[in-house]
Amino acid sequence: MYTVRIERTFSAAHAIDIRGEREPLHGHDWVVTAELSGESLDSDGLLVDFHEVESSLERIVGRFRNRNLNETAPFDRVNPTAELVAQYVAVRLAPSMPRGVHVRSVSVREAPGCIATYVSPFGSHRG
Repeated sequence: MYTVRIERTFSAAHAIDIRGEREPLHGHDWVVTAELSGESLDSDGLLVDFHEVESSLERIVGRFRNRNLNETAPFDRVNPTAELVAQYVAVRLAPSMPRGVHVRSVSVREAPGCIATYVSPFGSHRG
């Protein structure tokens, strides 16, 4: 089994609802880490091309850069928690993976020491 991790960073604001109360709007430098895995390497000795995954991640998170997540779909309708951002990224990243490569998890670091991870259900990979 091989595993690679790819990170992208973006700055964005959000205000989440906690127990019916909305916290004040505030910003973060969000660090998104995708962990990919697979059983075999391609003919070049790669599980996946880092640059291709970086491009896919950028397409997903780039739309949040320097925005208020509460005003950006789907988080204009969904509480923009780090957990739900991680799930959103994982679900959208999976279809862009080559055959045999699984999105094992996506972690979102909202602030130093504050990390939420979405672990993809077994079988949610391509291939």
